Amino acid sequence: MGDSGEDYGNYTYEFEDMEYGDVEEFKVDHRQREPIHIISVVIYIISFVLGLIGNGTVIWVTAFKSKKTVNSVWLLNLAMADFVFVLFLPFSIDYILQDFHWDFGMVMCKLNSFVSVMNMYASVLFLTVLSIDRYVSLVHLNWCQRYRAKERAWVVCGCIWVLAAALSCPALIFRDTMHLHDKVVCFNNFHTQDGHTAAMIHIMTVVIRTTVGFLLPFTAICVTGILLTIKVNQSGGSVQLSSFSKTVSAVILAFFLCWAPFHTFSLMELSIHSSLYLHSILKAGFPLATSLGFFNSCINPLLYMLLSKKVRHILKRACLDITKSSLRELSQSISATEIESEPEVQQDSVPEEPVESSTL
Repeated sequence: MGDSGEDYGNYTYEFEDMEYGDVEEFKVDHRQREPIHIISVVIYIISFVLGLIGNGTVIWVTAFKSKKTVNSVWLLNLAMADFVFVLFLPFSIDYILQDFHWDFGMVMCKLNSFVSVMNMYASVLFLTVLSIDRYVSLVHLNWCQRYRAKERAWVVCGCIWVLAAALSCPALIFRDTMHLHDKVVCFNNFHTQDGHTAAMIHIMTVVIRTTVGFLLPFTAICVTGILLTIKVNQSGGSVQLSSFSKTVSAVILAFFLCWAPFHTFSLMELSIHSSLYLHSILKAGFPLATSLGFFNSCINPLLYMLLSKKVRHILKRACLDITKSSLRELSQSISATEIESEPEVQQDSVPEEPVESSTL
């Protein structure tokens, strides 16, 4: 690897705001990858629509329609993280559709990237807590009865939000905008002319993000899952997995399938200078890997609705209540219209009787 900033420009091939790219990336011919960008935009739009509706529904159910429990606290915060993230997706969609022209200023460039990275950290940390809490609640019942409470769950959630925000601060520090030819690009400005230093910052960022945002949490999730499986098999049926526990397993699996390609490409990117073939793979695969990771934000609420009997029951009851309320309002409106029309008929008939009697 050379020491010039121009050499370092070959390091990253991501087009969206979460990755740490260099301005040299925008000098390539994007038309060569137009089909990939179109597919990514379609996935972004689907994620936005489904994520907005699905996570909004989960927030509504867990916050207002269901009993307040520790489990509902975890799900509420996870849905909030995904909901805030999908609210910012239109900025990334517009960025790609305008051929990588950023039209929202430097503040939104930093904020959009910050929210994207924070969502990734918050989601995996909440899933980790969900997995650990599921194991403890099923295996260590005495401990749960003494210490497992909603108030403590909210404290843990607050700590997770603070940690996720702290880990996402590099986006606020390094993201920047600049004019390049006839465009304004949102890129990662390492504020250094030394290519080696910029590469080291990039490597540290990727390693920290992959380790804290994927490897360590997923290791904890796997360990607790294996221990829980062993305990269930040893108990001979005395410990049974609930519907909620199965839902958590599905959510964790979905997170792994959606985010594993992104982190794999991130690690591959660190050795991009050693292979031209790897260079081509990253250029083709990174956009799809990123959009797949973002798609995870709309999968979670769909899994809740498909797998959780309680959530389906609440939604069904809510839909029935809304339907009954609408029919009741419609009936009242029709009745009110009929009552208002009756006096008009009587007033029209009153003067007609004297006229008829006088003619007779």
